Amino acid sequence: MKVSPVIINVSGLDSESVINVARHNAQVVISDTAVAAITRSSKIVEDLAKSDLPVYGISTGFGALATTHIAPKDRVALQQSLIRSHAAGMGDVVETEVVRAMQLLRLRTLCSGATGVRPVVAETIALMLNASITPVVYEYGSLGCSGDLAPLSHCALALIGEGEVFDSAGNRRPTLEVLKEHDIKPIILREKEGLALINGTDGMLGMLLLAIADLNELCALADIATALSVEALLGTDQVFAPEMHEPLRSHPGQVASAANIFKLLQDSPLVASHRQDDTRVQDAYSLRCAPQVNGAVRDTITHALNVAQRELAAMIDNPVVTSSGEIRSNGNFHGAPIGYVLDFLAIATCDLGSISERRTDRMLDTNRSMGLPAFLAYNAGVDSGLMIAQYTQASMVSENKRLAVPASVDSIPSSAMQEDHVSMGWSAARKLRLAINNLRRILAIEVLSATRAIDLRAPLTASPALTKVVAEVRKVVAGPGPDRILSLEMAQVETLAKSGVLRKAAETVSGPLN
Repeated sequence: MKVSPVIINVSGLDSESVINVARHNAQVVISDTAVAAITRSSKIVEDLAKSDLPVYGISTGFGALATTHIAPKDRVALQQSLIRSHAAGMGDVVETEVVRAMQLLRLRTLCSGATGVRPVVAETIALMLNASITPVVYEYGSLGCSGDLAPLSHCALALIGEGEVFDSAGNRRPTLEVLKEHDIKPIILREKEGLALINGTDGMLGMLLLAIADLNELCALADIATALSVEALLGTDQVFAPEMHEPLRSHPGQVASAANIFKLLQDSPLVASHRQDDTRVQDAYSLRCAPQVNGAVRDTITHALNVAQRELAAMIDNPVVTSSGEIRSNGNFHGAPIGYVLDFLAIATCDLGSISERRTDRMLDTNRSMGLPAFLAYNAGVDSGLMIAQYTQASMVSENKRLAVPASVDSIPSSAMQEDHVSMGWSAARKLRLAINNLRRILAIEVLSATRAIDLRAPLTASPALTKVVAEVRKVVAGPGPDRILSLEMAQVETLAKSGVLRKAAETVSGPLN
């Protein structure tokens, strides 16, 4: 995938640029206007560093040590010590895409001209991103306030040539060794530069943007899975008709989801086969109400994106260099706005998986499956079919319920009570990533089940659009037959779901999905 270079300007970034750098290794270029803004603010800090005026982060200690005066001769050592002491992460290593997003977002703030760092600091981050040098960052260490301190400190550690990084081949190596290979010189941090590198919401914001991108795709996949299940369970398409949504209840997400499902079911022989059947008045909620649930998730994503876009335009540092040339303390590093929407997305993610599992369970139960064999088995009794696939689904739905418990309500004080209320936004982001991965697997199991059920309805077939989806699944998973190792098949469909192939297959007939 070829992506255009991302220009880092004073005015910030858009979400697509962050995704392109984080996931697709797009190159970054710092604009001339950004360099000029950085230069102006660094001169202000340089002048203040020569004075005896107490300024947080320049001539004082940090956190609860803010009242400690730092002599001019110790102020460079202060910044180096800050990074080493705050690089206190533990646990599993954070994913490369998350760390690249963090690096880029911190670079964006530096380029705003509000932090007081020298141009070389920003330029070195850009060089590392362009060389695909990724600092080793650990799972635990951020409380989502005063910045994502430990994670960003591990990023900053690489700038001074310390700690470890992953090189472009993904090998974990000493930082200095990798920097030398790319002729990148480590930085000796000057006044305020250490603080400016770690005092931001970049970790939680980066994960929010990645989550939004993933959930947008999973909402489309959920609509495809729903339509497949409607076919498999001999459901009606009429509840998805346009006149049942926008005129009656105009939530944008609901309208979009219903339009997708209605379009996917067009010209379906399976739907047509029972259109005149008047024995069933209406389908179960998990079919009939799918646009209302899928749509509410979409609207939650829209709200989260609005918050993310405001944060993308923000200048997060403390203290900050103002346009008037003052250095002012503030609390903009507090992650509450991001933490709240990360938790909200976890709730929505959980519910989207929950309704998917209910449709799958319905297909496996002879009392509710409209004539399908028990557990979609080839020879029920000898074969168990997809019985345990639903168990796996249920286990992930249950885990997502636990992951939906808000992190942002759980403030815990730190730094000798100076930092006495924190957002836990980083923790909210980490659990949301787990929930999203579970959701993708849950939907993959529904797709696996529904495509098998549709095959069992032969000679009737699904709609032309959904027949294309079934065909893609059949390229990696065989149709109904004696029991096989299910985990392999579920993993294959999960890979399809992640690749976007199923959506593209449907769109060859349906046209673009919302």
